Amino acid sequence: MKIFPTKELNFKLIDDQSETLNRLNRRTEKSENLTSQYTEKSFRGIINGNEFKIISSAIGKGAFCVMTGAIESDKGNVKVEIHKVFRILLSVFLVFPIIGLIAMILTKAQEFSPILILVMIGQILVIRYGFIGLAFKFLSRESLNRLRDVLDLEWIKN
Repeated sequence: MKIFPTKELNFKLIDDQSETLNRLNRRTEKSENLTSQYTEKSFRGIINGNEFKIISSAIGKGAFCVMTGAIESDKGNVKVEIHKVFRILLSVFLVFPIIGLIAMILTKAQEFSPILILVMIGQILVIRYGFIGLAFKFLSRESLNRLRDVLDLEWIKN
């Protein structure tokens, strides 16, 4: 089980590489920190040659997913993952059920029962797949759709 989800996709360029990179450069505000900030452009991030590391410029939800990839002559790839800051924050949420179980055992709030371990595992699974998984699914789809519109590309089925 991966703690945090990722997506890796390949795409085919409709235009040539130089036109696609030019379009990406025009629609990306340069930023080393990958932080969310209001801008008229579609993305914020770093573009080095044909490689990029960008986030969506949508305030509040754009920084959740970081897109890293490369654009080759007629195709490219992109990897979407959760931003490092959000991974740290979500790791804290994933540890809460364990901390709660340990606190209950140490304070003897109630008699220890093996059912509590199952409840803790269930809570961790709900946090991971219910909250983190669904948030990543919807926010990464939104970021990838924005990337597709800006770069004018077609996704390749694996």
